Amino acid sequence: MESLPTLADLEAATTLVRAAGLPATPQFSWPLLNTRAGCEVWVKHENHTPLGAFKVRGGLVYFDWLGRALPGVRGVIAATRGNHGQSVAFAARRHGLRVVIVVPHGNSTEKNAAMRALGAELVEHGADFQAALDHARGLAAAQSLHLVPSFDRRLVAGVGTLALEFLRGAPPLDTVYVPIGLGSGICGLMAVRDALGLATKIVGVVSARAPAYALSFVADRAIEHEATTRIADGVACRATNADALRHIRHGVERIVAVDDDAVEAAMRVLFSDTHNVAEGAGAIALAAVLQERTALAGRRVGVVLTGGNVDRATFARVLAAP
Repeated sequence: MESLPTLADLEAATTLVRAAGLPATPQFSWPLLNTRAGCEVWVKHENHTPLGAFKVRGGLVYFDWLGRALPGVRGVIAATRGNHGQSVAFAARRHGLRVVIVVPHGNSTEKNAAMRALGAELVEHGADFQAALDHARGLAAAQSLHLVPSFDRRLVAGVGTLALEFLRGAPPLDTVYVPIGLGSGICGLMAVRDALGLATKIVGVVSARAPAYALSFVADRAIEHEATTRIADGVACRATNADALRHIRHGVERIVAVDDDAVEAAMRVLFSDTHNVAEGAGAIALAAVLQERTALAGRRVGVVLTGGNVDRATFARVLAAP
């Protein structure tokens, strides 16, 4: 298992992210949200990146390494539900590389369109992310493409730059709630917390309909579970990543599962109280805070709004609900 990025790694990653024209995203504490949650909530707004999600940071750092370590690579491939694919396509275009992205059938039409607009050749295969990933592995071998993983130390360093901004810029936080997809975001947060020597507790959040990490965390072994969430596609993973799970077991306080209704309610809350658009995975951390409202009374907590890339029709349906 590779170690988590050091502070020097995170600072170097921040330099790369800034050089690509990405400013620090804001972190705000919203009075209406604080009143509703019964505690002081700080929101890290990764929906404000140029691609509308935190993943863009990791792609920039990974491709900087790729260009130096494997200069002969002419094309890359990745599997995704959307935001990782946009990150890969964005960074690959900067390096002049062919990029193929594999998504499962029924994926977000607007995320698919965004990836194509960034120059990706889109392939639809399988019913879920794991099936798309297996197909991407086969295509990588058949077409001599470099497979960009969804979890890697360089990706962790890249997305960890958001945590460096957050934990340095916000007041001291008792606890931070962060979504778990395949684990780069939460591992980046752990890396920063440890590098800065903070006592902040980290709580992972998964969908109750994609609970593989929550089940694996409790059992201390990898457990697969079908992912059937209707709204939180960004965390809809059937299997865990072995390295990520080991880091999470070591550095996370616990993992909370929230159901789809709670996620959609949190999307509505974020729009009502902050007028920000959150996709399901972007709202899931706040859903956990609202679920644990009583225990958090009087505390200062952080949530990572990881992205706002939700299809218009989906968001209209969510907002229309009472």
